[in-house]
Amino acid sequence: MSRTADEYAIHIFLSSGHVEEVRFVSIQEFQKWYSNQLVPKCDSNEFINVPIKNIQGEYMVLRPVSVVAIRVEPIFFGSVARDEAYEE
Repeated sequence: MSRTADEYAIHIFLSSGHVEEVRFVSIQEFQKWYSNQLVPKCDSNEFINVPIKNIQGEYMVLRPVSVVAIRVEPIFFGSVARDEAYEE
């Protein structure tokens, strides 16, 4: 039986070497943003809005042409965090 993730951490790798993380509640929400906002403008130098749902009053914009990779990480709230697992 597979588990359903509680949210998804999206790691956006930029051509500058920076990595930004945003979170989506569902994979469908991410896919909707990706296919409606990012893909149609993938060669554009114009800024697009990246939704940040978990930080009130903050927003992020990026140039689609600068995105070189995206990693999708499912987050399970019942899981032990990797950083805390090795602390004594």
